Amino acid sequence: MGLIAMSERDLQRIEILSKVVASRMTMVSAAHVLDLSERQVRRLLEQIRTGGAASIRHKAIGRPSNNRISDGVRDYAMMLVRERYADFGPTLAAEKLAERDGLCVSRETLRSWMVDAGLWLSRKQRRTFHQPRLRREAYGELVQIDGSEHRWFEDRGAPCSLLVFIDDATGKLMQLRFVRSESAFSYFEALALYLKRHGAPIAFYSDKHSVFRVAKKDAKGGQGMTQFGRALCELSIEILCANSSQAKGRVERMNRTLQDRLIKDLRLEGVCGMGDGNAFLPQFMERYNRQFAIAPARPDDLHRPLNLAPDRLCDVLCKREQRYVGAQLTFSFERQRIMLEENEVTRGLVGRYVETYAYADGRFDVRWKGHSLPYQVFDKDQRVTHAAITENKRLGDVLAYIKERQEPLPSPNVKTNSDKNGYVKRARGPGRRKDFMNDPAVIARRETALSRVDAAE
Repeated sequence: MGLIAMSERDLQRIEILSKVVASRMTMVSAAHVLDLSERQVRRLLEQIRTGGAASIRHKAIGRPSNNRISDGVRDYAMMLVRERYADFGPTLAAEKLAERDGLCVSRETLRSWMVDAGLWLSRKQRRTFHQPRLRREAYGELVQIDGSEHRWFEDRGAPCSLLVFIDDATGKLMQLRFVRSESAFSYFEALALYLKRHGAPIAFYSDKHSVFRVAKKDAKGGQGMTQFGRALCELSIEILCANSSQAKGRVERMNRTLQDRLIKDLRLEGVCGMGDGNAFLPQFMERYNRQFAIAPARPDDLHRPLNLAPDRLCDVLCKREQRYVGAQLTFSFERQRIMLEENEVTRGLVGRYVETYAYADGRFDVRWKGHSLPYQVFDKDQRVTHAAITENKRLGDVLAYIKERQEPLPSPNVKTNSDKNGYVKRARGPGRRKDFMNDPAVIARRETALSRVDAAE
């Protein structure tokens, strides 16, 4: 029974000491293996000879610890936790016990007590499991889209976002694009490249980003659609928003994979910016799809050809809004004042709505029934509106824009008329002279007076 209650260290000591007793190991070797002095080894051998092998086991085995908290303190602490801190975590509950009740218990000790009492579950026990969603059957039936903000070029370039389009049925990378941030214009740019290369899919699957979904329930205008949603509607493409990140886990896992593989490939190729990165992405996609893409359950390709002229596609993939024309043939647009030039057409537009077209390349157009109208722009103040609501995914781009606008301009070097005429300011002001002691006439009179005083003496 004594050997059963021994620790591994004691069993190792008995094994080594038995070799010393059998003369299969020297005293010096045993001391070196056990990391003990020779004197301590002799003491242990003497204990074994007199009391047997069980005599060298630790005397505290099977006995309560000297630092053990009494059962009364534990019961009192758990009573307070049940009554006052039942929904607290162990860390916060330990802080409140010490602060409000004067009972100091470590958080890990309290954690074990709360786990035993069923008041706390670990993170592993609290995690939920999501039912996996099967892949779609056909290529082009559902395309997941998402943006991933990261330091894609590490220290060689500024951080940016990568727009990812992945086919749900095959796991194939359909489109990658480096952009400054996730915005409607950046998604328009990536979508145009996708449509020209693959055609129109059945539907896109995204998160609840404001580019894809109108968050405000009582939003006015837009018929409940964002600019991106309006463009997809005109192209007969559906947009679906996932209720959780797990629902579109395929593109989320792809983001994690790209943050490992793509970053290393960009480093090996020496890519340092978005321009070179976008030129490298087609090569990366081809190699990745050849290695990892799988065959769909059905061989059908559900992409539809895009029968649109390039100019028509540009008019679809832009920001289109309606603006009310005032009595002075003016209307507001993004902190700018737009004034229509007066002609036979614009005179009759007072009190009517015109349509504005804002393109990704900065072009702006005002149209009435498809005809472009001449205009002038006033108040070109492009500062960010005070207390503007900014989403997390666009925060970096907005802060960079604000910093650029706030860069101190060099102060103009304007010369006054005095500087131009060479005027030098003297050390006196209006009224009585303050520097008369430096006047040569005063100095001469003072020396004359001093000489007279010397002669009289």
